[in-house]
Amino acid sequence: MAHPTERYIAGIMSSQRPDRGIFCNRTVNIRSIRAIGFDMDYTLIHYRTEEWERRAYEHVKQRLLERGWPVEALEFDPELVTRGLILDIDLGNMVKANRFGFVKRACHGTRMLDYDEQRTLYAREQVDLSGTRWVFLNTYFNLSEACMYMQTVDLLDAGKITPKMGDGAMGYEDLYKIIRSCIDETHMEGSLKAEILADPNRYVDLDEDLPLALLDLKHAGRTLLLITNSEWHYTKPLMSYAFDRFLPGDMTWRELFDVKIVGAGKPSFFSARNAVFEVVDEEGLLRPARALTKEGCFLGGNARMVEELLGVPGDDILYVGDHMFSDVHVSKSILRWRTALVVRELEPELVALEAFKPKQLALSEMMRKKDELEDRYSHRRLALQRLEHGYGPQPTESAGKLRQEMQGLRAELVALDGDIAPLAKEAGELVNTRWGLLMRAGNDKSHMARQIERYADMYMSRVSNLLWSTPFVYLRSPRGSLPHDGGPDGGT
Repeated sequence: MAHPTERYIAGIMSSQRPDRGIFCNRTVNIRSIRAIGFDMDYTLIHYRTEEWERRAYEHVKQRLLERGWPVEALEFDPELVTRGLILDIDLGNMVKANRFGFVKRACHGTRMLDYDEQRTLYAREQVDLSGTRWVFLNTYFNLSEACMYMQTVDLLDAGKITPKMGDGAMGYEDLYKIIRSCIDETHMEGSLKAEILADPNRYVDLDEDLPLALLDLKHAGRTLLLITNSEWHYTKPLMSYAFDRFLPGDMTWRELFDVKIVGAGKPSFFSARNAVFEVVDEEGLLRPARALTKEGCFLGGNARMVEELLGVPGDDILYVGDHMFSDVHVSKSILRWRTALVVRELEPELVALEAFKPKQLALSEMMRKKDELEDRYSHRRLALQRLEHGYGPQPTESAGKLRQEMQGLRAELVALDGDIAPLAKEAGELVNTRWGLLMRAGNDKSHMARQIERYADMYMSRVSNLLWSTPFVYLRSPRGSLPHDGGPDGGT
């Protein structure tokens, strides 16, 4: 196997991969960042999502079977749910909203709602994530619970799940709470993580470029921090599995990271003064500590301790994670740390968009032509209106001529719509036929994209994308586009 540096140089020389880019919402001078913290799960350690979530789903399914629920025929469906969707637990629906909170697609149980049904339910509704009605699926760990929830909504509607199977009256919200509790019990029990440690090759997607990316940062003078909610007994073997084989000589992940914090308890890690304990042996024995140091491994603590240890202000610290709220939102809003979000879905989405580019160009040209035809039709309609009502500037054409021209334009529009429809449908089904692209809701940004834009200074598909840049890069946010930027007719 080639050394990582050799593979990297070969990759740089052969192509610059757009799917491995770093995308900036707010300008970040990486040269001025003095410390970079990382979450572990789905940030430094990437799982084979379908394998992980299928096993999580099976654990929930077993708990529901023990309750007497008729779920034996259910199977995990990876196409049913994507990140960025929102559960409406009042109605038993799953929706995709745009950046303004307006619902653009919806399903009830596993059945997609047609336009009229969706409009009846949500024409006067906006998604407000501060309300208890809405559950935002912002992490991969939500996929198994959401899949089970939507499938059991079907069973509830069919009368196959009854109040006696719950704790009294059974509605869509009760259904969600039971499934959520089963997920929580699974993670608290630790059986799923034990399966991963027993067979990491099945569940973990190794990234051999990642250690090199972090070594570049470390030798460029950055302090590297590991801040994870996972416990010591899980973090230690998993980090060893994913990192040590790719590090030079006898170096291990524990030398790579200057500060190591497990059981961090995010998001309260960023907002509270949680106590800290030092991990004093390999078995995870703990003793109380007064402060963090760069020599040991610690459990708990808080972000203020990190700032005191490093002696740097919050805007000189970058934190990288995958969870919109506990990693990015809280660290940004409370401490003003710089933030980066790992969005693994970007890679297949950018590949799909690149492949669709010729069709997108054709679709855009057809939409431009449609705008032109509609404008010509509207002007003739207005001219006919003025002629018939005898006001304003009068057209030179007769009413019959205007109607004839309108009829011809209408025929062209109908034919053009027939060409546009299949391409528009294909564009809306890229990557996932039900929900389309993570970052799009029709032509608008999705609610997920708006959250990323609001709270993440930058985002990328994986941490090792830093290899396609350098530790000294100045990331400048693009000029924001406005509808009038393209001139009086709009566009860009």
